[in-house]
Amino acid sequence: MDKMDKVEQLEQNCWTILSPGEKEAVHKFSGGYIKFLNESKTEREAVDYIYGLALEAGFIPLEKCSQLNPGQRIVMQAKGKVCALIILGPDPLEEGVNIVASHIDSPRLDLKARPLYEEEGLAWLKTHYYGGIKKYQWLAIPLAMHGVVIKKNGEKVNIVIGENPQDPVLTIADLLPHLAKEQMEKKMSEAISGEGLNALVGSIPLDGESKNPVKGYIMQLLSERYGIEEEDFTSAELELVPAFPAREVGLDRSLIGGYGQDDRVSAYASLQAALEVTNPARTVICLFADKEEIGSVGNTGLHSLLLENLLTEILHVAGIDSYLGLRRCLAKSYALSADVNAAVDPNYPEVFEKRNCSFLSRGVVLTKYTGSRGKAESNDANPEFLGRIRKMMEESGVCWQVGELGKVDIGGGGTVAQYLAYYGMEVLDCGVAVMGMHSPFEIVSKVDLYMSFKAYRAFMQAFK
Repeated sequence: MDKMDKVEQLEQNCWTILSPGEKEAVHKFSGGYIKFLNESKTEREAVDYIYGLALEAGFIPLEKCSQLNPGQRIVMQAKGKVCALIILGPDPLEEGVNIVASHIDSPRLDLKARPLYEEEGLAWLKTHYYGGIKKYQWLAIPLAMHGVVIKKNGEKVNIVIGENPQDPVLTIADLLPHLAKEQMEKKMSEAISGEGLNALVGSIPLDGESKNPVKGYIMQLLSERYGIEEEDFTSAELELVPAFPAREVGLDRSLIGGYGQDDRVSAYASLQAALEVTNPARTVICLFADKEEIGSVGNTGLHSLLLENLLTEILHVAGIDSYLGLRRCLAKSYALSADVNAAVDPNYPEVFEKRNCSFLSRGVVLTKYTGSRGKAESNDANPEFLGRIRKMMEESGVCWQVGELGKVDIGGGGTVAQYLAYYGMEVLDCGVAVMGMHSPFEIVSKVDLYMSFKAYRAFMQAFK
């Protein structure tokens, strides 16, 4: 095969190279993923799902480990929003580890600290959007409320309303087209304001209440069902997410549509890979982080000391308490930033440079750099590391492609790669192509999901 044929091979639809048995495996794998999407619409729910599955698979909580041995499988979670699976390899930890890092937060609408109010005989909830969204996409769709409320006495109340078919849902009404002439003449970014994303929650007044009776009735319902009062919203973390389930898309059932696939598609693929890894070439950390959609900030994002603290704990159990040992471990590590890229959408050809962008069903995407405005805030992976990853992909039978996020001057985006590279480790972005990214109903290809799972498994098991 000459060089041109090799490039053309990277542009083929991955379904064409699968055997009937492999196609069956792809569909079966996707069934588990759809279940994960429907049960993990928030980062807290994702951590509960991942942590529970790890315990069932025999992983031991880190705090219960008094020593480390090759082949040992460990799990940790922090603050209910971060989780990690660790599989010990034979090499000393100072020689580095293999990290696959995804994020489990997704764009959504968060309730404000004082969200409930009444206006024009209706009760509403004020929101503050989280991450990059097109605000108009969140109007006129059913919304579910997920999250936790921490009461003054420390009691934690879990809330999920809108997922059961018998549940009510919330919504943000749109303006009727008959009165929307001025609205439709505005820029899309200005037609809907952030302060206009107020969710409708009720219209029945409370008997005997003269001031804000509809708001009073909503609080009565919340008090009866959850034992919370209005002040408890101050110490709550409540999110509005699409109430509809993830579904197979296409008459051929080749695609998956659903909320939160950026980046829970990578989280699920890497989770399943970690569950299958035994006796890896060197220690593996499968990390699930928070806050990527708002810059990886806070104490649960990778722009914090999160990874350092985790490795320090592992090194301590291994009997290594030196600062030098930690620094060497980090600098000699390899990492895949398991995050998605934008799939070419032929409805919008003007924003994609097709020679270098990614496509649905052409395999997992290797993204050398993200960023914007001349690769700003990007990792820009070293070619030596890329070359080794290419070799690993081909030896493992992984269908892959290259991609970048649209045309150079159109826009851009970032991942956790730059925060991992800060430590000196080699890092590459590696994930699936997503169509309609950050919308309430994102689209991925089943075969790309499966190829990302194979890629992460190969990296965890044998890469050294």
